[in-house]
Amino acid sequence: MALFKRTTKDLIIRIDEFLDNIELGLLVFRESINSYIDKDMEAFSRHLQKVDTLEGNADRLQRMIENEMITHSILPQHREEVARLLDVLDEIIDTVKSSLNEFIIEMPEIPAALNKDIINLTEASVEAAEELIPAARAYFTTPYTVREKLLKVYYFESETDKIALNTKKRIFQEMKDIDLAHKAHLRYIIHHIENISDMAQKAADMLSAMAIKIVI
Repeated sequence: MALFKRTTKDLIIRIDEFLDNIELGLLVFRESINSYIDKDMEAFSRHLQKVDTLEGNADRLQRMIENEMITHSILPQHREEVARLLDVLDEIIDTVKSSLNEFIIEMPEIPAALNKDIINLTEASVEAAEELIPAARAYFTTPYTVREKLLKVYYFESETDKIALNTKKRIFQEMKDIDLAHKAHLRYIIHHIENISDMAQKAADMLSAMAIKIVI
């Protein structure tokens, strides 16, 4: 059972645009971390500006979607859940923006020996969130396919946790040439990157529960 009918075509378009902005934000985040690793701060700053624009677009679209659901009495029995879902999805791009702001403000010094670890961590965390987007789209059109689409979200979230744990072990147990304050700062940055996958898992849990209610 599709949640929306033809009469709500405009709302479906806005939801797609909202999800597009989140998806693009994740793509830019990946490029941003690569730029930072390459010490290309000019490119990093451009990416940060793009994310700022995408985050603003997502916020605007979220308000429009919620207002339209209320004004036209769309999905009255699901409205509260959909609004909460939009909030959690919006938290993903908010996390992307705040993470990049932490980089530009604190300018963490990443040892060359950790470059690959940070890139792998970023890839896994971003993929968890990217795999969430098709599931979110499916909720409004083919909700019976949502749960199978969420499998990769959980897989990449688990991979993110493993990479983060192993990287922190390397930092604190093997890297004797950096001081404790530097290690703590690196752990803080790692937390910000893996937080994206945590947000994706939170949204996946919510989507799974919501889809079950519609399908049954």
